[in-house]
Amino acid sequence: MQKRMGEAVARVARKVNDTVENKTDSLDLANCKLMTFPVGIYKAMRSVTEGIHHISLANNELKSITSRFVTTFSQLRELNLAGNYLHRLPEEITSLLHLRAINLSRNRFRRFPEPLATVPSLETIDLEENEIAEVPTEKLASMASLRSLNLRDNPVGPEVRLLVRPLVPFDLLLSPEEPIPEA
Repeated sequence: MQKRMGEAVARVARKVNDTVENKTDSLDLANCKLMTFPVGIYKAMRSVTEGIHHISLANNELKSITSRFVTTFSQLRELNLAGNYLHRLPEEITSLLHLRAINLSRNRFRRFPEPLATVPSLETIDLEENEIAEVPTEKLASMASLRSLNLRDNPVGPEVRLLVRPLVPFDLLLSPEEPIPEA
């Protein structure tokens, strides 16, 4: 088990080093079995954090994202957090003024993460396969940049199904309604 952990740490370190050395705008730490975002990465990447525009932390075991993560990577345009155990986002997510796409599918959200409604440049929100029943329809309708909201495989209420064009200027993706069984 310790050998596997060592290999996982080495893999994360290699990916971080590649990003820093090549000054790429992406950090891909998907499928690394991370339970938290490693604090050492902040120090290792401090010279390039402003240039990081895409981060994938998909398919890990994250239960939360810290405000430090959000404020450190303030220039993010795309954030992939699919396939984790997240149930809320830090309020600081509203400071990501360049964020265009966020993937929160296959997590544990029971409510729509309301801080997202105030991110001005957000175009795509993917919340497929969560446990969301209620959605702040008025706030979403006022999001000027939003183009696509994926709420498939969520137990959303019937009022969300009433959000149709021209009321909302974005594509709303929902699972088909279950037919009502006959008595």
